[in-house]
Amino acid sequence: MLAQLKAWLEKTQLQVTAQNALGKAVNYLASNWSRLERYIEAGHLPIDNNAAERAIRPFVIGRKNWLFSDTPKGATASAQLYSLIETAKANGWEPYAWLRHVLERLPLINSVEGYEALLPWSSKPTTSL
Repeated sequence: MLAQLKAWLEKTQLQVTAQNALGKAVNYLASNWSRLERYIEAGHLPIDNNAAERAIRPFVIGRKNWLFSDTPKGATASAQLYSLIETAKANGWEPYAWLRHVLERLPLINSVEGYEALLPWSSKPTTSL
């Protein structure tokens, strides 16, 4: 089927102009042909980047909220906190619960292993918050 589509594409591309909708669509397919072939060859690849788009959506929406992070230190702090929150979410934590868990235990930590146990990908707390 891919070979048939390629043959149709090559024939049709010569017959349409780039100014109309069909011409734009045909040229788009032609310019992305190598990506289509790669997708067909590697079945584990996602066909779109919707997961990545959904992951960055909160950041894009939040840009207005960070408009007043007008110093490099403020922007760095915001970025670090945002990274921690998103990592917690990616590891199945409710962000507020994870932050509370960490901030309650952080003053009591005195070893590298203790700090590592607080990372979002560690196990959930055994005590209820």
